[in-house]
Amino acid sequence: MIYLDYNATTPCDDEVLADMLPFFREKFGNASSKTHPYGWIADEAVERARRRVAKLIGAEAGEIIFTSGATESCNLAIKGIFELFRRFEGNVEGIAKKHIITCVAEHKAVLDTCEHLKRWGAEVTYLGVDTKGKIDLDELKANIRADTLLIAVMYANNETGIIQPVQEIAAIAKREKIIFFSDATQAVGKMRVDVNKDGIDALALSAHKIYGPKGVGALYIRRKMPRVRLAAQMDGGGHEAGFRSGTLNVPGIVGLGKAAMLCMEQGEREWEQVKLLRDELEEQLLRIDGAKVNGGGGERLPNVCNIAFKDIKAERLVVLLNTKIAFSLGSACTSAVKEPSHVLKAMGKSIPEIEGSVRLSLGRYTTAEETGIAAKEISEAVRYLEQESL
Repeated sequence: MIYLDYNATTPCDDEVLADMLPFFREKFGNASSKTHPYGWIADEAVERARRRVAKLIGAEAGEIIFTSGATESCNLAIKGIFELFRRFEGNVEGIAKKHIITCVAEHKAVLDTCEHLKRWGAEVTYLGVDTKGKIDLDELKANIRADTLLIAVMYANNETGIIQPVQEIAAIAKREKIIFFSDATQAVGKMRVDVNKDGIDALALSAHKIYGPKGVGALYIRRKMPRVRLAAQMDGGGHEAGFRSGTLNVPGIVGLGKAAMLCMEQGEREWEQVKLLRDELEEQLLRIDGAKVNGGGGERLPNVCNIAFKDIKAERLVVLLNTKIAFSLGSACTSAVKEPSHVLKAMGKSIPEIEGSVRLSLGRYTTAEETGIAAKEISEAVRYLEQESL
């Protein structure tokens, strides 16, 4: 079966798995046990992984907090920052900061977290996007208030691959003394991300998007210029510099560290290869009458093709091909919710266009033979469905 759903998850790299395995049995120690070699070995492995993750995004090791994944990282960042400022009732100017600016096309991990905080007094502004999926920087500037605490805009969209103008957003946030958080779950490992060059104050990432294990991720928190502070959302031992209590998932963290190292070693070459395959796949699919790439012409991740087919239901396409090709209608995290993609809706797509759209995402192990077969199979299935609808 051909796998074209790398934005949902990636297979664990063999080298990642090999590094993890000893920490399930021979090196099973608790990283917080500081009185014997079992604990020392686990702790050393965790710190090595922390350095590797930090290096991948241009951060310092002490700025990396390990979590259970990007969803927890998003929650910890947004809720933690809001709670801390709410607790201290404002900043040095004496203004209670309760306003958050985000985007309508964010992942649900951000949107649902912002909705949750509205119950605690947060006021949230949702920026729209253009037909390419990008926010308008002038709209961002116009919505900044004296009590704006946080700007939360993702680095690259999980459904379309559209890359936001992160450095420009960061410059605006810095000028206004606002914290800038970015969910970079899809961007890290697929393009160059550097928290200092990009001006990001807090960033979420996940291991299973970069050929690491599921159930582990990280949150970057800037320590200087500005120093970002947040309130812990999980209590019970003060692990991870007091930000995230709980026994560390040492095998998972080791896997994330190895995955980060492999991304640094293979990145540029891998991205170029994947983009070539994606472009060839798109070129063949666009020969289908009425086919259009959602977000086409915009700056996108090199591995994503979100494409709309005219006069068909994408759900039927998935059913026809689900024993041959693995792909999706959109975000895996919202696939259980039977409603049109909020991302494509925000881009101004009509309901028929949204219902006819699929996401194909390529990765490290995708081959030219696979994309050629996939293009042929999808094209034939679309033509069959077109005839069926007549």
